[in-house]
Amino acid sequence: MSVLAVLVAAVASSLVAPGPFRYLPMLPAVILTALLTRRFVIGLTIGLCVVFTLLTTAYASSAEAVLNAVLFTVGAWILAEFCLTLRRQKKRADRMTRRIAAQDALLKTVLATVPVVTLEIDGTVHRMNSTAAALFALEEKAATGRPFNEMSPAFDLTALISGADEAVYGPQAPTDDYWSGVRADGSTFPMSVQCGRAPGPEGSDLIVLCLTDLTRWHKADEQARELHAQLNKVWRLNSLGEMAATLAHELNQPLSAAATYLHAGQVDLEKAGALGDNARTLIEQSKAQLLRAGKIIRRMRELLSMESRSMGQERASRMIEDLAPIFTMIGSSQDVPVLLDLETVDDAVRAERIQFQQAMVNLVRNAVEAVSGRPDPEVMVVGRIVSPTHYVVSVEDNGPGLTPEQAERMFQPMTSTKSGGMGLGLSVTRTIVESHGGRLLVAKSASGGAAFSFHLIREAVGENP
Repeated sequence: MSVLAVLVAAVASSLVAPGPFRYLPMLPAVILTALLTRRFVIGLTIGLCVVFTLLTTAYASSAEAVLNAVLFTVGAWILAEFCLTLRRQKKRADRMTRRIAAQDALLKTVLATVPVVTLEIDGTVHRMNSTAAALFALEEKAATGRPFNEMSPAFDLTALISGADEAVYGPQAPTDDYWSGVRADGSTFPMSVQCGRAPGPEGSDLIVLCLTDLTRWHKADEQARELHAQLNKVWRLNSLGEMAATLAHELNQPLSAAATYLHAGQVDLEKAGALGDNARTLIEQSKAQLLRAGKIIRRMRELLSMESRSMGQERASRMIEDLAPIFTMIGSSQDVPVLLDLETVDDAVRAERIQFQQAMVNLVRNAVEAVSGRPDPEVMVVGRIVSPTHYVVSVEDNGPGLTPEQAERMFQPMTSTKSGGMGLGLSVTRTIVESHGGRLLVAKSASGGAAFSFHLIREAVGENP
């Protein structure tokens, strides 16, 4: 410090020796300019200060004036560069502060919405955020220090520690990729767990768990399976109805012929007199049983008839979108994507939901089977408003398409292009479509495959059917 004081004194003496240092009042102007503007303005300010001082100050000699001007210029520029450096550092610090604040806000948002639990190496809870505490119906303070196994009995910390850099799921149920969590009231819920290591405050590592409640996913999957089972049940009933209708039609003629033959035999036996009374009685009973068989078949057909179902106002796009999980299941079995392209505005139609959805499942299943094994297979479900009174639904594929002979016989019952097929799917679908006031048509799709389409009757939103 003494050496620095000597140097400062020497510089001050050298500045005073030629004459008073008259530039000192100009330094605040240079500093202010350096803090607010660019180098060009700074240089202009220094130049103006020098000119102003030379014009307003009398020097003993020109050498003194030049020396003072040079010293001021050099010192002012060094001071300006220092101020510019401070400005750059401040801007950099401000940017870093904003970036850190944004990251901190993002981290707080994530931590506020994602259940996070930090564990000690021994498996006890080090900290649990409010979202995780709410997941287990606990208070944050009450969870601290408790073994995490109390909240997830099958939880295996050893497996997590051995692979803590990867997502780990519950091995306690090989067919279900989830852990079971236990709430404070004893109820359980499915959850997935992702984990990682983080340094602790005292130097030891902590295990960080990010939890996901899978209740909604499981519920949605259960609903999709239930809907699929319900649709399969309706399909079986519809198939039985078609089969009953076909059998009633096919058996009606032989039953009528048998009744006619029996009646003719009964007439011949009347000629035999008393000897044919017993035979006539047996023939009469046989005729009654044949007629009864015909009535039973017709009654079964009426019982399984779909025309007795009532229709209501439905949204066409919603009915199809509700089938998306089932379409995914059907397509994934053959590795075929099923895409939806629907108009969703003013799409209220008159329909019976279950029947309509069964028809859609039949068409999509047939389309998926048609493109299975082909390169880049694709099935598209399209819904369009084509007029004020009609909404058209089309199931299109890029398969091999249909020959004219196949298209002509496609909707006949007991006719199938698949080995082992019963030939009832499209017949049932056509019956459903016709019960909705439409007509099932088949044509060539834009991608070269088949396109099955039909229309539904539109209804004004809020109108009672």
